[in-house]
Amino acid sequence: MSEQLYKQQDELAQLIERYSGQDGNHSTPIPSLFFTRLSNAVGPKHGVYNPSLCIVVQGAKKVLLGKERFTYSPADYLVASVNLPVTAQVVEASPNLPYLAFKLEFKPSEILEVLRNSELRIDQKEKAKRGMYVSPMDSSMLDAVIRLVRLLDNPKDIPILAPLFRKEILYRVLQGPHGAALGQMAIEGSSTSQIRDVVEHIMESYDTSFRIEDLAEIANMSVSSFHRHFKEVTAMSPIQFQKQLRLQKARNLLLSESADAADVAFRVGYESPSQFSREYSRMFGLPPKEDIKQLKENEGKRINV
Repeated sequence: MSEQLYKQQDELAQLIERYSGQDGNHSTPIPSLFFTRLSNAVGPKHGVYNPSLCIVVQGAKKVLLGKERFTYSPADYLVASVNLPVTAQVVEASPNLPYLAFKLEFKPSEILEVLRNSELRIDQKEKAKRGMYVSPMDSSMLDAVIRLVRLLDNPKDIPILAPLFRKEILYRVLQGPHGAALGQMAIEGSSTSQIRDVVEHIMESYDTSFRIEDLAEIANMSVSSFHRHFKEVTAMSPIQFQKQLRLQKARNLLLSESADAADVAFRVGYESPSQFSREYSRMFGLPPKEDIKQLKENEGKRINV
């Protein structure tokens, strides 16, 4: 890594440290910009990565999408171009060198606007690509990111300059080695955008059963073509995708409410509590009751430290 990149990352780390202050996820006055700070490597977290650019400024992180593993550190950046259920784990963090991360969320309309106003060309007919990728970090990307974060020192400049810097950052991502995967997500009629429509449908209706034929119709594809493209974008089948969403939602409900596991199973779309318990144990390592007990105990320990 070049000396210039080291200097830029050091400045960005100082800015994130200053605006985070303590461990946790932090929103900022800049819309869709978030920071994360963690003093210790933590166990796996299950959640949905929405369309976003993620940069680890200090430390390292692993993300599991289906059976595919992505590892990124300050030498890289990660992009999720569609909503994807993942398992993520911070693997490098300490009190002296806390994990520091930057996340910028975006919408297809923003990508489309950048494409319209640039000479970048995306082939609409190109086959669908994975909806998540890791690319090497470069100085021009970091420069735009730092200028966006510096706006937090001058809040009055945010309404005018933040949209410009966001466009520049997205332009840099689109220029990257995997930029076509992000561009296809925004172009109506591309196979990736058609799968994006199905992903959004499943996200909204995760608790109801579906027919593959109906999903293929939403994507305007044959059943076989739909299966192939869906797995290419998400690294899993539609049923596996829905199952992960249901189990993540169930875990959140069990954590936030004193609800019975069987009741939660029905609420997220399971017809059989025993099947729910089996699949929950397979995904999270413990049956629902034991898992929630352990999560709450661990949370209590973190609070008491």
